[in-house]
Amino acid sequence: MTQTIEAIYEDGVLKPLIPLQLPEHQRVTLAIQAIQTLRPDEILEMAHQVYEGLSDEEIDEIEAIALDRRNFMRPAE
Repeated sequence: MTQTIEAIYEDGVLKPLIPLQLPEHQRVTLAIQAIQTLRPDEILEMAHQVYEGLSDEEIDEIEAIALDRRNFMRPAE
């Protein structure tokens, strides 16, 4: 059985973020892949790039669309 889960490394121990369906003392093989996290300044820089090259009118239109909840809901059937 193969599972892909996320875990946190604390105090020298990998701690799964979800319960594992394994019997006690089950031996496993781990493949570690660190999850890339962004610093707050990197997130802010990415946010600034979203509107790069757009006019104020285009930015206003995009923000109006984003704030209109109808764009994110399916019509009632």
